Amino acid sequence: MIVFWDESGASLLPVTRRTWAPRGHTPVIRHHFKWKRVSMAAALCYGSLGGGAAVAFHHQPDAYDTQTLIGALGELRRFLGGQKATLVWDGLPAHRSLAMAAWLRRQRHWLVVEPLPGYAPDLNPVEALWASLKGVELTNLAGDTLAEVTAAAERGIQRIRTTHWLPYSFLRRCGLYLWCPSVRECTWSLSVLLPLVSELGKARPAVGSPSEP
Repeated sequence: MIVFWDESGASLLPVTRRTWAPRGHTPVIRHHFKWKRVSMAAALCYGSLGGGAAVAFHHQPDAYDTQTLIGALGELRRFLGGQKATLVWDGLPAHRSLAMAAWLRRQRHWLVVEPLPGYAPDLNPVEALWASLKGVELTNLAGDTLAEVTAAAERGIQRIRTTHWLPYSFLRRCGLYLWCPSVRECTWSLSVLLPLVSELGKARPAVGSPSEP
């Protein structure tokens, strides 16, 4: 199982998008201008041999730190039903903390981690999932409580789960494929991406090294 992971968030401030309105009547969104936020994490899970796709979702009222991420990954393991997984995620500090590294070493019997290169959101299909969520269910939503925002987000996740082609669309948006039907139709395959991600991560200079500009 290949799992792409990413975190995002939503607040009581509406995500404004262009919408329809009667001619001459500019639509107005009324909200309380509150900055309360809910943190969200999503995982797009793909069978490495074409065994289907699934979406895992987690949310909490506060920002993620190492301990809450470890808890979310524990829920991911239960979601996967004990399957072995390769986890692909970015370089968030909580992903690289000493406590997270120690925990991941204890999980090697089921979980392998491949970090994405720095500043490479275009290689993570979960970014497209967030764009879909914020472009449909969360668009122009002026919720009174975080529970309303969370409920809308969960409806969006359910929409993505039941629209079976969407997870593969998110993958193709990154130029990634689970398999290559032909050279013309495939720019990158995951079997090529994961070793490349690993090598790019090793090649990045350490902070403060002489090679850093």
